[in-house]
Amino acid sequence: MFTIFGKFVLFLQSMLVRRERVAVLWQRTVDEAILIGVDSVFIVAIVSAFIGAVTCVQIAYNLTNPLIPKATIGYMVREMTILELAPTITCIVLAGKVGSSIAGGLGTMRITEQVSALEVMGINSTSYLVFPRMLAAILMFPLLVILAMVLSILGGYLAGTLTGAMAPQDFIEGIREDFVPYNIVFALIKSVVFAFLIAGISSFKGFNTTGGALEVGAASTGAVTNSIIAILIADFVLAAVLL
Repeated sequence: MFTIFGKFVLFLQSMLVRRERVAVLWQRTVDEAILIGVDSVFIVAIVSAFIGAVTCVQIAYNLTNPLIPKATIGYMVREMTILELAPTITCIVLAGKVGSSIAGGLGTMRITEQVSALEVMGINSTSYLVFPRMLAAILMFPLLVILAMVLSILGGYLAGTLTGAMAPQDFIEGIREDFVPYNIVFALIKSVVFAFLIAGISSFKGFNTTGGALEVGAASTGAVTNSIIAILIADFVLAAVLL
């Protein structure tokens, strides 16, 4: 384990040696941001909206005590969405989509010797291929998490009002009650850390792929599995340290 961690640290360090020109890195980052962020909007929107809707319906189902105000449902949906559901579940979904894509793409380039061709031309392959992916993930994940927050709360509002579980004004009152702005900051910090872990682990697995097509598939599977485990561990550590 310590050997793999050491290799991972050296892999990240190699991105900062003999970096490409800023213009090249910027163009590569923009291209990767489109693949990582823009192409993930649909799946993030669907997952977050239905998570918010299901959360609202299930909370309303369990809060049957007439002494508990209906506004509590909106409050709980907001807190669960901002603190946990939007950043963590969204990034777990992205670990499957983005992580497997990064690992599969780099793994394919490695076994087809495209990476070796870059190194023969004197280009730092990790800086050219991995660094833009890391930057794009760190830039786009917080934006996707913000989108997930908005759509999840909106999904909860629609589910609660359309099913008759609560009045619209009760839900709005709940999401405005005792709001703590730091929770937004905490969620965005989590998204940046998760983005670093997903992009870094997936790139490491894909970049060190050896063999053929079968090994590329195994690298993609390993990247997703390891990324999700890293997300869950980091989620606990960040909650214990920052809250």
